[in-house]
Amino acid sequence: MKYAEISHFSHTQHNLKFDYTEKPFKCDGCNEVGIGSRYRCSGDDHGSCDFDLHAHCALPSASITHPFYKKCSFQFLARPPGNERRYCNACEKDVSGFVYHCKACGFDLHPCCAMLPMVLDDGETKLFLYRKVSSSCHRCGIKGRSWSYRSSCKKYNLHVACVREMLMENWRELYKGQNGKSIERKSLTLNNTLEHHHRSSRKGKVQKCCEIAGMAVQFVISAVLGDPTILIAGVVGSLISRG
Repeated sequence: MKYAEISHFSHTQHNLKFDYTEKPFKCDGCNEVGIGSRYRCSGDDHGSCDFDLHAHCALPSASITHPFYKKCSFQFLARPPGNERRYCNACEKDVSGFVYHCKACGFDLHPCCAMLPMVLDDGETKLFLYRKVSSSCHRCGIKGRSWSYRSSCKKYNLHVACVREMLMENWRELYKGQNGKSIERKSLTLNNTLEHHHRSSRKGKVQKCCEIAGMAVQFVISAVLGDPTILIAGVVGSLISRG
């Protein structure tokens, strides 16, 4: 459920209004990158604050369960417990803000990772979320590691962790990408990755496989950014492919 305006414990100065942006932002709750739906400081007569929250971070559940950890109960926390460095069990990245934590098992999930859809489907391409897969990732070439999205044909696999890395590698360009130039540089990086992986295949197979791979990356990036909608998938598609 989405609300037009909310109050939030992490930003008591002003209310937060629901907003939609095609520009990347940093969530002030989980400290991860986001795009699309967010709650942003509405401000007052003296102006607004530069404060944003993913929708998942703005409207968390007190506790959740997850099909990958059937014996766990994850509690929402404003900060990770203890003083030790903690990692998200989905993407293997640092947890430095809002988190879902299982006290019994010690597992942690970023709010957006906890809410990753089990299936991404646009009617043509279907991707399934797995805790582990036996095939190697098309980005890093490594088996196992973090959660992965895998195509229904089982020919394409992408780690959630690798999506995080692709985003962080070009965070500055994405964040400052006011006119699309930085996004274009990112697009070239991803295209080169896909082409390198399929260099030994026949031409027809290269084109078809890269089309599927490109669509898969669009969906997964959209989901990891916190808004797995078809519209956002199209916007983020500018990161992957050019005519």
